Amino acid sequence: MPEGHTLHRLARRHRALFGGRPVAVSSPQGRFAAGAAAVDGMVLKKAEAHGKHLFHHYAPDRIVHVHLGLYGTFEEAPHPVQEPRGQVRMRMVGETAYADLRGATACELLSTAEVRAIRARLGPDPLRRDADPEKAWVRISRSKAPIATLLMDQSVVAGVGNVYRAETLFRHRLDPQMPGSALAREQWDALWADLVALMRDGVRRGRIDTVEKEHDPRLQGRPARKDRHGGEVYVYRRAGLPCLVCGTPIAHTEHAGRNLFWCPTCQPEYR
Repeated sequence: MPEGHTLHRLARRHRALFGGRPVAVSSPQGRFAAGAAAVDGMVLKKAEAHGKHLFHHYAPDRIVHVHLGLYGTFEEAPHPVQEPRGQVRMRMVGETAYADLRGATACELLSTAEVRAIRARLGPDPLRRDADPEKAWVRISRSKAPIATLLMDQSVVAGVGNVYRAETLFRHRLDPQMPGSALAREQWDALWADLVALMRDGVRRGRIDTVEKEHDPRLQGRPARKDRHGGEVYVYRRAGLPCLVCGTPIAHTEHAGRNLFWCPTCQPEYR
């Protein structure tokens, strides 16, 4: 599933391509036909993201909400506009380019109140200027759930997915199974600051890079990582491979239905 930086990149891209101008919106597939007709030809006033949710604001009660889920994608192309290929849920056509949405979990027309209700259920997003990390800290500090669970709970922190979870816990040498209530305030402050920095870098690069310069593959004499997620990472999807810091094989287990990766040496068991 795309992590928060991907949605913020999309919002930024859509502002550049379509913002401030009328947009032709349609639903070649038909599943979003009524919603598309309601905003077709209107000016896109704002595109923003909160966590893994994307919002296109056309008018106070005409906001298109998109959640990509596991399989959703936006594909862009310059004019001329081509005939739709496959199941296109929503097509946006601007002055110079168009974008097709496929496979999204949600694509719906909402009111301002409905968008406000979605955002109220979400935790602070490290990529938003209005984020309040104190809100997340209150939830974490009072919970006995593992920190690995809490970081993936979108009502606690919005936008963090499996990659950012695994990598930030490694970078701060935290046991994924450590209870949230055992986390010190200074540890949380450092973790939040790191999420902000890493995710902002993800928005700029379009990939997730988490390794420090001294662990760059070119300096360590090892091949660069090849993965559809891109970027150089410490533990994510590196099960059985040596830790880039200490050489211990990276461990892997299933945690709450998702894959969890960590280094047993660098992230010693919490006691």
